[in-house]
Amino acid sequence: MSTVRSDKPFVLAGRTYQSRLLVGTGKYRDMEETRLAIEASGAEIVTVAVRRTNLGQNPGEPNLLDILPPDRYTILPNTAGCYDAIEAVRTCRLARELLDGHNLVKLEVLADQKTLFPNVIETLKAAEVLVKEGFDVMVYTSDDPIIARQLAEIGCIAVMPLAGLIGTGLGICNPYNLRIILEEAKIPVLVDAGVGTASDATIAMELGCEAVLMNSAIAHAQQPILMAEAMKHAIVAGRLAYLAGRMPKKLYASASSPLDGLIK
Repeated sequence: MSTVRSDKPFVLAGRTYQSRLLVGTGKYRDMEETRLAIEASGAEIVTVAVRRTNLGQNPGEPNLLDILPPDRYTILPNTAGCYDAIEAVRTCRLARELLDGHNLVKLEVLADQKTLFPNVIETLKAAEVLVKEGFDVMVYTSDDPIIARQLAEIGCIAVMPLAGLIGTGLGICNPYNLRIILEEAKIPVLVDAGVGTASDATIAMELGCEAVLMNSAIAHAQQPILMAEAMKHAIVAGRLAYLAGRMPKKLYASASSPLDGLIK
């Protein structure tokens, strides 16, 4: 008999979410396009680069929170643009101050400006400090299962391995490493980076990821608002397919009905 998978809630830091799509807020043409695309995505969690976005630290400038109010969305401040642990920790502390004690953060410590690949050594250092300071840390990392395991052991609440380099849209480049991470995971695993179109998001969900985070795939689409809606449906389809369980792959088809009794 086959094992029936029943769905479980998507929970982060004690809060349950209906949408398994997390979206970024950068790279759009203007604030209005940002607002419309995020509404179309159905996302409940939006990630914000604290070092690049005004959350109130620059009075008199447009404030992202005016179009994405925290009473409607969970704001997920991230440390994009940080290249060492000290910078990343300082940025998370600033975010907590700006958002009135908000502890949920997305940690990313980059290795270089060309690839935006994670610096896992500095990431581990920052994660240790932030967890000790009471932050709920979701962490962008490589697709190395050992590093993912170590981040979970430190106390991160979710690991977010890349599927491809940030902003490339290459799709799921190494599904095998992701499968190992998913097999071992005791905390949610979310694909972060590399998604280019709806089918990539569906594949990530079919592998068993709890959710997918994306920005460029929507913001850089020819019609971002339409792509945001496509991604919403792709995430749902991928999750349902994962729960349903796909048919076995075969080298060639076999008859679906018996041959006995056919007219000859």
